[in-house]
Amino acid sequence: MVLPPLDRPAVPPTLRRVAMISVHTSPLDQPGTGDGGGLNVYVREVATRLARRGVDVDVFTRRVDPHAPAEIDLVADGTATATVHHLDAGPARPLDKDELAEQLCAFVLALQSHPSAGSHDLVHAHYWLSGWVGKRIARRWDVPLVQTFHTLGVLKNATLAPGDDPEPALRLVAEERIATAADRVLVLTCGEARLLHRTYGLSGTRITVVPAGVDLERFGPAGGSRRPGPPRLLFVGRLQPLKGPDVAVRTLAEVRRTVGDATLRIVGGSSGASGTATTPEGLRALAEQLGVADAVTIEPAVDQDTLAERYRDADVVLVPSRSETFGLVALEAQACATPVVAADVPGLEAVVGDGGTLVPGHDPRDHARAVAGYLTDPVAAATAGTAGVDTARSASWDRTVDRLLAAYAEMVPAPSETVAV
Repeated sequence: MVLPPLDRPAVPPTLRRVAMISVHTSPLDQPGTGDGGGLNVYVREVATRLARRGVDVDVFTRRVDPHAPAEIDLVADGTATATVHHLDAGPARPLDKDELAEQLCAFVLALQSHPSAGSHDLVHAHYWLSGWVGKRIARRWDVPLVQTFHTLGVLKNATLAPGDDPEPALRLVAEERIATAADRVLVLTCGEARLLHRTYGLSGTRITVVPAGVDLERFGPAGGSRRPGPPRLLFVGRLQPLKGPDVAVRTLAEVRRTVGDATLRIVGGSSGASGTATTPEGLRALAEQLGVADAVTIEPAVDQDTLAERYRDADVVLVPSRSETFGLVALEAQACATPVVAADVPGLEAVVGDGGTLVPGHDPRDHARAVAGYLTDPVAAATAGTAGVDTARSASWDRTVDRLLAAYAEMVPAPSETVAV
């Protein structure tokens, strides 16, 4: 479906160049593996669309490959450019996020010595590690600091998954200081705004809701009917306790009590170092234990076009996360007209409309009942599919950038008026 035309907000005349900081992961990284996820997609999508509207965007990330070029253009054929810059800060290899904190001073120095340093009208930091850098850089450049956390340590610790490690005190302290120092904090949902207000006392005037979006040209309904075969469940995401791939396997086992030929495809890569229960090997062992090993397929993270095919090929998408700031997978699945069964947590509650079912808690039996409702009732599945597409239509990336530009406009100074003498 095509979105109705919108009146696009004008780019503020004093907003010519934005510095985006993404220390721990690059928009060039594959979502769904390592530290790659919704943040990568968000930064890439908004950077490219800002450039196409005439704003130059420099994305600064840490070099993890010694052979990577110093810069790579995301957009170079529009009225402006969006470029990813690899800065040398610590060893040129992937590091755990806990280790990255030791490299933040080096990152600040590398950014301060970059040829473009001081030429930006605004700094937009993504995640708390980037916010630590952005707080110092924005002060040195005397420009506003805009912060998007994407995830908050206080939320993760409050909803800690079995086998997962709590976030360190350093992160919790840093997030509070960044939140109170930023000129504006952009949040993905109203629930995140309430959490920031309740936890750090931020006023509503310093918080702006800018939801993530979905690429409606890539993620859309299938042209014809779904291919024949057994019912197919799909889990997409990083294989870590927070995302609940173990719940997905247990849900399949419960579903097969009533829909005996149901299958599950898991798409994603290992992330973090919290135990082994949600590694590919751990999930295969769990499937074997539950007697569903022959019905579970695990494959690495895939590119966005292939991911859209995976959504369209599924009968139900499972999103049993213990917590989510914003359920991008659920939104993409709904855009493809595939019903979603998701955990009833704030970040998913804001995304899943009539295109799916929100399940309180993480009991696989409860999730299985919701799944079976779609697998055994084609009318319910079709109704949810149509509603999901309608939900996604109001959440394009262009609308995200509309809100982003409106927030930026409040941060950059207006042009000085000429005074007649």
